[in-house]
Amino acid sequence: MADTSGPQSSHISSSAGEKGSGCAVQDLLYWRDVKQSGMVFGGTMVLLLSLAAFSIISVISYLVLSLLAVTISYRVYKSVLQAVQKTDEGHPFKPLLEKDIALSSDAFQKALSTSLAHVNHALKYIVRLFLVEDLVDSLKLALLMWLMTYVGAVFNGITLLILGVLLAFTAPIVYEKYKVQIDHYVSLVHSHVKSITEKIQAKLPGALKKKSE
Repeated sequence: MADTSGPQSSHISSSAGEKGSGCAVQDLLYWRDVKQSGMVFGGTMVLLLSLAAFSIISVISYLVLSLLAVTISYRVYKSVLQAVQKTDEGHPFKPLLEKDIALSSDAFQKALSTSLAHVNHALKYIVRLFLVEDLVDSLKLALLMWLMTYVGAVFNGITLLILGVLLAFTAPIVYEKYKVQIDHYVSLVHSHVKSITEKIQAKLPGALKKKSE
């Protein structure tokens, strides 16, 4: 009898991996582990603030120099300590040097396939918007881009990223605390927007109205 469990098992493991990574990100944003979330949040903010003050070349150079300063200092310290104590513990980073960090072809192909699926979906959606498959959706994009011109005049890209990180690490816990109130107001706004959209579509010529699914 042919074994048909292979592809199904692979699909299940892939789905489990995606859910696991999603849960890990969710745990970070909801501060389930305060120490881990604080490290990620602090490190990201330091990096973005550095990029706001210096060029990316300078930031990368300083990061590499800082890392080398730590590893070289630790390597020299352990060597001196071994010489004084007359011990032969070997290289302090030996376990890390012997660790296999090579990316397997299966993992690379899986990541590439997942990324390709998202890229194709995004491209299809962009084509729909620019070729005006649905006039209302294209008008929404035009309105959003018009608003972004004003945002871009006030903030640069790094500032927007900093604000995005701040929102990512604060909005989830605020939403979790005030979920009922926020859902109520979001529902009101959604109903209002839906009502306006329906009125606009009702006034459009038949050929421009949104196609029924």
